[in-house]
Amino acid sequence: MTISRQNLAKELEPGLKALFGLEYDRYENQHTAIFDTESSERAFEEEQMLGGFGTAPVKAEGSAVASDDAQETYTARYEMATIALSFSLTEEAVEDNLYGSLSRRYTKALARSMSQTKQIRAASVLNNAFNTAYPIGDGVALCSASHPTLVGNKANLLATAADLNETSLEQMLIDIAGTTDERGLRVALTGRKLIIPKELQFIAERVINSALRAGTADNDLNAMKSMGMIPDGAVVNSFLTDTDAFFIKTDAPNGFKHFERIAMQTGMEGDFDTGNLRFKARERYTFGVSDWRCVHGTPGI
Repeated sequence: MTISRQNLAKELEPGLKALFGLEYDRYENQHTAIFDTESSERAFEEEQMLGGFGTAPVKAEGSAVASDDAQETYTARYEMATIALSFSLTEEAVEDNLYGSLSRRYTKALARSMSQTKQIRAASVLNNAFNTAYPIGDGVALCSASHPTLVGNKANLLATAADLNETSLEQMLIDIAGTTDERGLRVALTGRKLIIPKELQFIAERVINSALRAGTADNDLNAMKSMGMIPDGAVVNSFLTDTDAFFIKTDAPNGFKHFERIAMQTGMEGDFDTGNLRFKARERYTFGVSDWRCVHGTPGI
């Protein structure tokens, strides 16, 4: 769309007291609390899950040593998406107003739009975490009770959906401690960070940071706090859409990934025929998950 003098009628009036609507603070880079950023030089990136070996059996005297086969399981694929937006100013709009004022104002709005888009796309990984229409590399939803492995289905979903409280959080931490790899061997995972929507921030503060148990008349200590569970605390993501879903990010490697193909680029060019000025912002990136063990969650009730 080209912005003409008709779109900017009030801005062209002398003595206008103030312009407002584009000066709000914005939520920026909330994705960095969840995703690990890596650079990319390809149209897509792939990461391969490997299945190691099972437990070693007892060797009977005189018998041959048992053998086992390593194998690949699933592939996580990251397709780069190009995100771009532009606007144009007519030659007359530029002439009738201070060019610097117009360009600064609307390039700032352009940057705000691009920033918001990135946060929405990042949060969509968790917003779709329970939706089977958005599978990860192993073919099921990010948070599921049926992640296929070489030894049967495994879960990173709370068995019974629950709202955020002491009981549900403790059970999720217990589940994380019982996580196994593709061959059923125990892996030493711990919960590092609680990821919540804005609606749960006050409950989270009471549950994980109170010295004593929250919401009870007992004088018991808060076990999660005294044991140093969830050491990175709670982080609010303002772009989560489910008001009672919550997640625990674990210390599993190769989990949440943000691949950046092209960082933010901005440009301006003039059109010879019309004299219009066009401004553009563009970047290329993708968000996703390789190993589902990086998170455990529940949609709440």
